Amino acid sequence: MILSCLFITDSPGRGRGVFTNEDLDAGKLIEISPVIIMNSEERKLLDQTLLHDYIFLWGKTETECCLGLGYLSIYNHDFHSNAEYEMDFEQSVIRIKTVRNIKKAEEIFINYNGSWNDSKPLWFDPVKDFK
Repeated sequence: MILSCLFITDSPGRGRGVFTNEDLDAGKLIEISPVIIMNSEERKLLDQTLLHDYIFLWGKTETECCLGLGYLSIYNHDFHSNAEYEMDFEQSVIRIKTVRNIKKAEEIFINYNGSWNDSKPLWFDPVKDFK
């Protein structure tokens, strides 16, 4: 499930990103993304490819990884994002919901650390790596 108001377009300095063409209220579920789950051996192989930048750690012990379908892997990072993701290990999906009101034409960001306001350093520099 992806809301029909979401679309992908260029994000200045970041490659592509997910945007909305209508206002969204805080707490709105905007996507339910099925995921493809891979084990730790497959993750080691993925870490050697471009897909490393698009996978999520998966499972309670984070020994597996997953690739999100839908728009999931296109959301850009912000430490104080306007949306957050929630992993559902039983259903093998990741849900994206807004954490504040988002205006029409605004980019939707998630925090790659998991919590929408977690300022822990990332494994890459999002500003440097997308210039």
